[in-house]
Amino acid sequence: MKIGVVSDTHSLAVPQVVLDSFKTVDLIIHTGDFCSMEDLKIFSKIKDVKAVFGNMDDVKVRQAIPERLIFKVEDVVIGLYHGAGAPKNILACVQAQFEKDKVDVVVFGHSHEAFNERINNVLYFNPGSPNDIVRAPFRSYGILEVNKNKVVGKIVKIKD
Repeated sequence: MKIGVVSDTHSLAVPQVVLDSFKTVDLIIHTGDFCSMEDLKIFSKIKDVKAVFGNMDDVKVRQAIPERLIFKVEDVVIGLYHGAGAPKNILACVQAQFEKDKVDVVVFGHSHEAFNERINNVLYFNPGSPNDIVRAPFRSYGILEVNKNKVVGKIVKIKD
């Protein structure tokens, strides 16, 4: 199964390359900071979406989707959480959210910086932001490839 992963779109135009890439995936994950329901609808028109809200999301988004989500794809358990607090402490924040859960992957956002690292047999994956040209070192999105009980993450840099 191929999963498109995005975060922190902030009601800004999502690059066409991301939307085109997501037409070929089986599922889309968004880890929050849509900022409006319109952004959620954009992705929902392409494929099924698993999503959580972020700190910048409006009330309608917060009423439509959870703050934290755990679900299974094939034999892989995936946890979603946007993140909170100072971006430099984001990894500790998301690790604390899932310390009592048996997850294989934790997908998060908030920092706008891509991250793809396995720690203690858990893949921590942040796709970065596809449209942040101010704080992020580069614009990006992610792809997760799930095959039975194995998962591989890939960060895709968006060329300017």
